[in-house]
Amino acid sequence: MEKKKLVEKKYLLTFIAITSLFALWGFANDITNPMVAAFQTLMELSAAKASLIQFAFYGGYATMAVPAALFIRRFSYKSGILLGLGLYATGAFLFIPAASQQSFMFFCFSLYILTFGLAFLETTANPFILSLGDKSTSTRRLNLSQAFNPMGSLCGMAVASFIVLPQLISDKRDAMGQTVFGALSEAEKADIRVHDLAIIRNPYVAIGLVVLVVFIIIALMKMPKTDSEQKKMEGNIHTARETLRNLWKNVVYREGVAAQMFYVAAQIMVWTFIIQYADNLGIDKATAQTYNIVAMVLFLSSRFISTFLMRYVNTRVLLSVFAVGASVCTLGAILIVGKVGLCSLVGISFFMSLMFPTIYGIALEGVDSRDTTLGAAFLVMAIVGGALMPPLQGMIIDCGTIMGHPAVNVSFVLPLLCFVLICIYGLRAKNAMAKF
Repeated sequence: MEKKKLVEKKYLLTFIAITSLFALWGFANDITNPMVAAFQTLMELSAAKASLIQFAFYGGYATMAVPAALFIRRFSYKSGILLGLGLYATGAFLFIPAASQQSFMFFCFSLYILTFGLAFLETTANPFILSLGDKSTSTRRLNLSQAFNPMGSLCGMAVASFIVLPQLISDKRDAMGQTVFGALSEAEKADIRVHDLAIIRNPYVAIGLVVLVVFIIIALMKMPKTDSEQKKMEGNIHTARETLRNLWKNVVYREGVAAQMFYVAAQIMVWTFIIQYADNLGIDKATAQTYNIVAMVLFLSSRFISTFLMRYVNTRVLLSVFAVGASVCTLGAILIVGKVGLCSLVGISFFMSLMFPTIYGIALEGVDSRDTTLGAAFLVMAIVGGALMPPLQGMIIDCGTIMGHPAVNVSFVLPLLCFVLICIYGLRAKNAMAKF
């Protein structure tokens, strides 16, 4: 039996162009994660309030995913991509007045608008990649494209680690490893805020300019018609009501949306609070961010490894196995206080690598192509998990200690629960497949 090509030659240029978008939102995701700790110090916020950065960032996905899908159903994938890039650039440029006003809520609003654009891009790009070839290779194809997401993430982390965080005066520490910002006079703090907020602003403005260039390139490209777009031209489409009914009846899809929500929640908690975990060990933010970079390198390398393994291992089984590995590492981060616990926390990223695209691919595998756009929207909307659970983890961290154990360690019980549920989803999806 002839093996299907992962990407056919006629789709190659489009595949490359759309895959580049994965890197763009990866950059935005992972330059933003360390900003939670930066704003916590600079604006003198609690961990729970500082994590509103993540609430705004991932709340934008929840707000705009379904409207994005309806827009794409009405127009086209290309139109959705262009609108997404436009909103991305707008949100990035709003960092200019936000820094000028020195308003934490203005920064949150800027990120909220920026992620309107990311919601359009993710709602568009993920199903578009799935459609560029044979359905039997769709999950592997999406994993390959998603491998470029952590490349963008690494760039975002590198900018945060080597350009932004080292230049933040507010993070300067005394001989005991404690920040001195809180002990300064209000006049000194005001001067430092002007400097540090400009440092935080600059990379967002730079990526806004890059996004505008990509906008022009995509606008000039001719995109192939997908199966769903072809059916729309022929008038062979489902109404939104029919699509919603079909999606609800599909158990693997329905549970996939829930699994995706728990996965994104776990990912954001693990990556956002690595810095707080390290801070509890007396490690400054810039150094702590290098652990985030190591985590992302593991994540990236594992993405290629898992894509290769999918040629030989059932994707549902692999998802469950990786969820077990993530759970074991999370237990290490909870129970072990010190560098070993921190290394366990970093190791979780190796096992998280395949989860998002694999859950996405499994959930959409049995969905009619006419329902894919709206189905993709709810999977993107599930990213709201990244908005809801980090503030809860921040509240746990603010407790300081819990029964004599560092609260920051205890807080990782939340991602542990998420990984257990993902493991269960993989097994249930495998059993569901065996029935057909």
